[in-house]
Amino acid sequence: MPAYAVAVIRETRFNDEVIDYLRRIDETLAPFSGRYIIHGGPYHPLEGAWAGDLVVIEFPSIEQAKAWYQSDAYGSIRLLRASNTEGDVLLVEGVAPGHKGADILG
Repeated sequence: MPAYAVAVIRETRFNDEVIDYLRRIDETLAPFSGRYIIHGGPYHPLEGAWAGDLVVIEFPSIEQAKAWYQSDAYGSIRLLRASNTEGDVLLVEGVAPGHKGADILG
């Protein structure tokens, strides 16, 4: 089942460290079959307000997502992002094919 690394970035201080991070992150994703699903905007808010950036990276499984995040390769650049952004980062499991909204009711 797929899993996702999700970043909700409220602020980015765009500088040389962020540029370095962006140039290097793709090579950290490849060994774990990670691929971008969403990387920024443009946005079309329908309800409420939205400010910031959304990043979603898909992995084949939660195990691969965790392995990527804990890898030495990503660990070597993580601080470049973390030191220059304000936001939240999480891993979340996807749903099985055919999932319906009411499935969460048990």
